[in-house]
Amino acid sequence: MVGAVIVMRRKAPEIERPYKTFGYPVVPFIYIVLAGLFIIDLAILAPSTSGMGYLLVFTGVPIYFIWRRR
Repeated sequence: MVGAVIVMRRKAPEIERPYKTFGYPVVPFIYIVLAGLFIIDLAILAPSTSGMGYLLVFTGVPIYFIWRRR
């Protein structure tokens, strides 16, 4: 979601923003980096547990493309 804020603000800069993002773009970028570090940390510390979660999330990728075709 945080990455979507950055993408949408670049793709459609003329759209009115109903809210302000504090510290944009620094704070959202820091959030994305920290979230990525948590993902890497979980993959190293608990690979079996986090692997099941990654598998669950990645099963949504083909479903997304099938849904997008329709």
